[in-house]
Amino acid sequence: MKKTQTVAFANLIGSILFIILGIWAWIQTGKFEEVSNTYVQASSFPRIMIVGMLIFSIVLFVQSLLKLLSMKEGDKDALAAKAASINFVKDKSVLAGVVIILLCIGFVALFEILGYVICAALISVVIMYIIGKRNWLQMILVSVLVPLGMWLIFFKVLTVNIPMGPLQFLCDLVGKI
Repeated sequence: MKKTQTVAFANLIGSILFIILGIWAWIQTGKFEEVSNTYVQASSFPRIMIVGMLIFSIVLFVQSLLKLLSMKEGDKDALAAKAASINFVKDKSVLAGVVIILLCIGFVALFEILGYVICAALISVVIMYIIGKRNWLQMILVSVLVPLGMWLIFFKVLTVNIPMGPLQFLCDLVGKI
């Protein structure tokens, strides 16, 4: 088997992509506005997460590279095993992952227009259907009540205004309480 078909090679490629993503994200967080007289800035938590991702990506890179350099024909190591296919025609779980990624992109695109609650409810129902839930009453209740509850916590407790789209009247209604 070719080294390029192994788990070690797939991990090497993945680690390089995550290192690039981490560097890009670090640069982007440098553009966040700084607030004077505060220790914790808007970029603090994202940068902590980025450092963690970079550390694990570098460890994965080194581990994979060392395995690829020392790999011999007939190795029984897990990293020398044949890598799984990401062909969504053959593997339906990969197709489900692609659909969920597209749903997340749609969520971001429609967030301002439809608002948080409607977008979250729609994406929740679809994701629950994709993962195999078929109890429609449960799916609809969870998809509506959880985003509403989360919005209420952000709106009343944390005083964060989240776009509500057509449901803006809820802000006015709850704001009076």
